[in-house]
Parts: sequence; C-alpha cells; structure tokens
Amino acid sequence: MMEDYTPENQEEDDDLYEHYAFTAEKGQQPLRIDKYLMNFIENATRNKIQAAAKNGNIYVNDSPVKSNYKVKPFDKIRVLFEHPPYEYLLTPENIPLDIVYEDDDLLVVNKEAGMVVHPGHGNYSGTLINALIYHFDNLPNNSSNRPGLVHRIDKDTSGLLVIAKNEETMAHLSKQFFDKTSEREYVALVWGNIEEDEGTIEGNIGRHPKNRLQNTVFEGDEADKGKPAVTHYKVLERLGYVTLVSCKLETGRTHQIRVHMKHIGHTLFNDERYGGEKILKGTTFTKYKQFVDNCFKVLPRQALHAKTLGFEHPKTGKMLRFDSEIPEDMQACIEKWRQYSKHQADE
Repeated sequence: MMEDYTPENQEEDDDLYEHYAFTAEKGQQPLRIDKYLMNFIENATRNKIQAAAKNGNIYVNDSPVKSNYKVKPFDKIRVLFEHPPYEYLLTPENIPLDIVYEDDDLLVVNKEAGMVVHPGHGNYSGTLINALIYHFDNLPNNSSNRPGLVHRIDKDTSGLLVIAKNEETMAHLSKQFFDKTSEREYVALVWGNIEEDEGTIEGNIGRHPKNRLQNTVFEGDEADKGKPAVTHYKVLERLGYVTLVSCKLETGRTHQIRVHMKHIGHTLFNDERYGGEKILKGTTFTKYKQFVDNCFKVLPRQALHAKTLGFEHPKTGKMLRFDSEIPEDMQACIEKWRQYSKHQADE
C-alpha cells in the first residue's frame, strides 16, 4: 500500500526525500520494477522510472536496485529524490476562478474539467489550490495540509466545490461531509442501459491491488480492505447504448461514482482509467464506431459533472444549495446520443 509522506523523514538517506512508498502484495508475481511502478505512479513514463533506477533512486528493502529487478511479494519499495515532493512547495498562481458564491467564511467554485484540485505527482502547477492561495490570504489547512479544501473532485470531473476561509468553517463543513448531512448530486453518462429506474450501490472501496491508479470494490471476506461507500442513482434519460444518470453520494471515497458504476456493469462513458474509453456496448458497424469516436472527441474525458452542492452555512445555520449547468462538452456528447437513439428508434 502507499504510505503517507511525512516531513519528519526528510533528513533520512543523506538528504534524499521519499516521494513514494509501496509494499508489494503477498500474491505478487515476479515483475520488473520499472513495469511494476508504471501501475503505481501517475504520469510516470518507463524512461523516467528507468532513469530513477539508473541514478540509484529506487530502493527495495533499503537497497538501491536496477530497473530489471524483479519485484517479489512483501518487497518494500521506495522512490527517493534529492528534492522534497513538489506538492509541499505551493506557489500562488494568477488563475481565474469561476466563483458561484462568496462571503466572509466560504466560497463555492465551479471547477472546469482538466483542472487538478491540489498539487500532486506530475501536477505541480495550474491547480485549484495554486489559484486559491493567489486570490485568498490565510486559508486554513485541512488535515492533509491543503489550504481551504473541504472535499475534492477528480481532475477530469467538472463542477461545484466549497472552500473554507477560516478554521471554524473548515471544521464545521468537514463535519457535515463526515456526518453525511451535505448534499452532493452528480450527473454521469454511463455505458449500457440501466434496467432499474433507481437504486443504491453499496460496496467498500479501496486501492486496486494490481493497479494503484484505480480503486475497486471489496466484498465478502475482503470487505475490510476498503472503506464503506454508498451511492444512490436515478435514471434521467435512456439513450440506447448509454444512460444518463443522477448520482447522490452518501460518502466521498476517491473515484466513488466511477468505481461503483463500473462495479454494477455501467462504466462511465470515456473514463479511460476504468476502461470506458473503449466501445463497451453497441454494434460492430464501422459507422457506429465512427459515431462513438466522434463522441469521444467532443467529450475527451469521463462524463461526470458535480452538478448540485448543498450544506448548512457554519455561521448562519441557513441551508445553502447551489446548482450548476452541465458543461458544453458533456452537453454536446449527450445531444449526439439523443440524436443517435432517436434515429435508431425511427428506423
């Protein structure tokens, strides 16, 4: 599993800083470490990983290894560099924000798709936090030392986020999210025709044992490998080989909707990380393949938008509820499917 980076271990290894740490699973088959790390480190190329090994920056069980080292069960793998992880070096950047609401205690922003919420491996600038610390002074840190953030949404998901401006607001809002009293509704376009008009998906979510860039549902004897997660869905529109759904979150696990919808056989449309960028439903006709490719071009990301956000204002006690338009790229893709399914029905 990946371990949290802590500033305390900075002085180890002659001023080398730990950027990643993993322990190989007990069922790990022998696999070259450069291939192994490709599944665990986002935005890493095999060349970069091989260069890190060549420079003596990849350690297994505290000894440096070459890129052809074969990973074995329970190996403790660490990637070390001479500089601290960039995510701890926050730089203010003058990036415009789409602010939906603001007062002395908080603000609600409408994040566009493609913007990363907080700096991390491979994304050290251009993030929402870089923008926030430019526009606002003295934002409170959350438990992960991220200024203002109460919750987050994925890079390629668009939609609403609330940001806390002071410690009291941060604590109050965080508690609402923890107690599941906040309201969060997403709109998603998923592969396949969902038979039920509405339903609830319950399944513990945790890191995928073989691909750390994905999460997965753990059930039965393995349930304790994940954290409880509950998603309520409702069909908004059936469009032939895809379905437009509303998803309300009870919990806020990483990639929750993406993982839960895949778990019930309805992967998000064009969700590359979870296999939705392939044609999962439909015909074998070349014309259909061309149509889907055009849809992918119109919407070059997973079809997911954080549409509605509701919470109690920490100071006034008043319920606030915000709604946002589905972005143009997603609207255009939905419209294409509307036309396609209408055409199919007319034939």
